[in-house]
Amino acid sequence: MSGPAVSGNPGDGFFVALEGGDGSGKTTQQRLLADWLAERGHEVVVTREPGGTATGTALRAVLLARRADGDALSPRAEALLFAADRAQHVAEVVLPGLRRGAVVVTDRYVDSSLAYQGAGRALPADEVEQLSRWATDGLQPDLTVVLDVDPATAAGRRGRDAGRTGEDRMEAESLAFHTRVREQFLALAARRPGRYLVLDAADAAEDVQRRLREHLAPLLRSAAPAGARP
Repeated sequence: MSGPAVSGNPGDGFFVALEGGDGSGKTTQQRLLADWLAERGHEVVVTREPGGTATGTALRAVLLARRADGDALSPRAEALLFAADRAQHVAEVVLPGLRRGAVVVTDRYVDSSLAYQGAGRALPADEVEQLSRWATDGLQPDLTVVLDVDPATAAGRRGRDAGRTGEDRMEAESLAFHTRVREQFLALAARRPGRYLVLDAADAAEDVQRRLREHLAPLLRSAAPAGARP
């Protein structure tokens, strides 16, 4: 299985997606990356899925809340809701940012559906891919960064995070589920290595960020807006 078809970046911006399992450090890496990009003179759009829009925030509550009655979303309903969030996210946040020439950095994008709903929920891979392609009109990142960490290590991190009030519905899935998700992220990256960067997220956050910046800097030179520092 490969990612959705390319429809080309619609503007002068640059699109980065941070992917990986829950507890892989995406939020920290996104913050550090945004600070660095701003220092270099770029407009930076920091966003996430689900929840990068008002519509997405409402959908996030449905998708991630653990219901007291124990009822669960069906895998297909879950996939459709993630696709709806993504369609609005692209239309309202991602595309406008790229057209302005910004660097858009999103915490999760299409590969999360291919990993979580495709591999994790065992939905037909081609159907999840087709749904994702339709929701985004084929828009894919210029660079996808996979923050790879063993699911058991990631679970330990989440447990030590003082800011958490408990695991959400996706985080609370079994170790076997999160292992399938991890394997799918790595498989997607292996099939298209030119568009992916896989980083060992078990390393210190500063080391992970340094390698990310080293990889990204030459890619941004050709996309730098007027007045941005090299």
